[in-house]
Amino acid sequence: MQYIVTFIWSFLLVSMLNYVVSSVLGVDFDFQTAIVTSVVFTILVFIIGAVIPNESTPEAADNH
Repeated sequence: MQYIVTFIWSFLLVSMLNYVVSSVLGVDFDFQTAIVTSVVFTILVFIIGAVIPNESTPEAADNH
């Protein structure tokens, strides 16, 4: 489920960004570019999430 929701949010945000940038530049909005970019962005989010460790450091536990 987290993969689907992450892709949906990625698609919405990247499509919005693609629309705004294409409007500012004065070019046509390309839906296929938004889809491809959102898939790449989703994959990067999952890679970054896998690389970042989940456990807390001892220093963080001492500060609470």
